[in-house]
Amino acid sequence: MRPCRDLTQNRKPLLLIAGLSFGRRSDAKPETTFADRPRMLNARLHVKHGQVPGDLQEENMSAFKSDFLRIMSERGFIHQISDESGLDQLFAKETVSAYIGFDATAKSLHAGSLIQIMMLHWLQQTGHRPIALMGGGTTMIGDPSFKDEARKLLTPEDIEDNLVGIRRNFASYLKFGAGAGDAIMINNADWLMHINYVNFLRDVGRHFSVNRMLAFDSVKLRLDREQSLSFLEFNYMILQAYDFVELYKRLGCRLQMGGSDQWGNIVNGIDLGHRMEGVQLFAMTTPLLTTSSGAKMGKSASGAVWLDGDMLSPYEFWQYWRNTEDADVGRFLKLYTALPLDEVARLEKLGGSEINEAKKILATEITAMLHGREAAETASETARKTFEEGALADTLPSIEIGKSDLEAGIGILALFVSAGLAGSNGEARRHIQGGAVRINDQPLTDDRRVVTLQDLGPEGVVKLSLGKKKHVLVRPA
Repeated sequence: MRPCRDLTQNRKPLLLIAGLSFGRRSDAKPETTFADRPRMLNARLHVKHGQVPGDLQEENMSAFKSDFLRIMSERGFIHQISDESGLDQLFAKETVSAYIGFDATAKSLHAGSLIQIMMLHWLQQTGHRPIALMGGGTTMIGDPSFKDEARKLLTPEDIEDNLVGIRRNFASYLKFGAGAGDAIMINNADWLMHINYVNFLRDVGRHFSVNRMLAFDSVKLRLDREQSLSFLEFNYMILQAYDFVELYKRLGCRLQMGGSDQWGNIVNGIDLGHRMEGVQLFAMTTPLLTTSSGAKMGKSASGAVWLDGDMLSPYEFWQYWRNTEDADVGRFLKLYTALPLDEVARLEKLGGSEINEAKKILATEITAMLHGREAAETASETARKTFEEGALADTLPSIEIGKSDLEAGIGILALFVSAGLAGSNGEARRHIQGGAVRINDQPLTDDRRVVTLQDLGPEGVVKLSLGKKKHVLVRPA
């Protein structure tokens, strides 16, 4: 094993490459996005125990011997890998356990987490063991990575409620069980909530240099902006590093994966594993994913694109992907579906109006993986009837309003908020003033309009529309 050089001995900030560092110029960008570097996905970092990476090395995308890394490379998942050849050899010779952590900050993950879930999916499909680490312990603190302010602290009861919902998000992508290749779901509260603080400082804390921690982007950017960083948040990277070591000891886990914003935290875990256990651990990250126009994945104009069908209907989920920008279709087909790459290449070549067919396939395949084929086909057919035939599809999203309330009359502003088409009366009013609102396909210009039973159509519903692509049916209860 190569001797480890202690990075803490070099007191000067270390300038690394590709905009990710243990310390870096204050004018450098915090991350590199897909949009910033569309053709540089085969450029990777090489980090061994305590070793500062050298120059970027351009390599052949098909050079991997292992199925998993070859698929990750061909489909565009890879941003950085530590010790690329060593990890490839490990995958080629044995079943590898790898994990991704998910903090429980909401009752569901959203579409921004799909790229990580798909990595675990492909890991299992190529014969390895995925570990979905639930952050029951780390959520008590909150990850400060590239956040402008501290997260709201959640109660243990809130966290447990959120974990129940998040566990359901994985059911369609991973097979859990007791077999060698079955996925494992584990909660870091199992060990973090029982740590003796003084012993933890002596056994783990002594391996961390505050100088180095202050130079990480997740900390440095907050301090450069003179934004408060609590001691609580400062400990997050130590706990995440300890998670990696604990998973190695419990489950033989050798690889941690995550988004590029987690690179520093993951490298901390590699170094801690070497210092505490004398083992070589590995890191792999994905690029920060944005749309071609720069929008963050997992968010829409109406809010988060939740993976839970009770929080966002399969139709609305399908519609989100149907509205993908033309330039993103091929990229998203590779990342978010299991379609063969030759089929993806064919769909990528479609132009003009034909690109819409590729978008429908994209939406249907992603929705099918999450909600099932039947739900995806129903969503697709609902969209076809609504947009191509102009028909009123019963499977459109709907809400129920008490019949007595409709008899008395409900203001259109309040009704739009209840339907989830606006976040407030003011937002609904702006939509009306902008000419984007229709009732039963008729334009609406009066924001004082009251909806009553008289507005029910032949089908017994009121159809509310925002623009051309968002529709909700109001049903009397």
